[in-house]
Amino acid sequence: MQLDQRDLDILRVLSTEGRITKAALADRIGLSPTPCWDRLKKLEQAGLIEGYGARINLRKLAPHVTVFVAAEIADHTAASFRAFEAAMQRYDEVTACWALGGGFDYLLQIVTRDIDAYQRLIDEMLDARIGLSRYFTYVVTKPVKGAGAPPLDVLLGQG
Repeated sequence: MQLDQRDLDILRVLSTEGRITKAALADRIGLSPTPCWDRLKKLEQAGLIEGYGARINLRKLAPHVTVFVAAEIADHTAASFRAFEAAMQRYDEVTACWALGGGFDYLLQIVTRDIDAYQRLIDEMLDARIGLSRYFTYVVTKPVKGAGAPPLDVLLGQG
């Protein structure tokens, strides 16, 4: 899909203000509501907008710990990678998982109630024989910068 400046403006606004009304979005990007809505629908249909969601302040919700885990799997076959990735989908505590190039195979982001719950989860993964052979735990002590809007200008060579 070829994007013009208005499409990029829609993406920029929505990446930080997902609850903005259609009328306010149209006003912000300088279009009337109907053409703005048409552009938004095209961006959604093209898969550029994957969804909308709220950022929940977990510190206000409940005690929790966020842990990053650098994981290695035992066997480096395509089937082993697929099996591990499928297994990650079954653990709600695994809030993100990335396949890596380099020293480790995966980086997991895990959110649990406490360190004991984290260790029980890791023990469960080891017992489940999903291919996890080694893991390195990094406990988040404080958030410094959360997931923000993607740097569209940088990615498109405009910044």
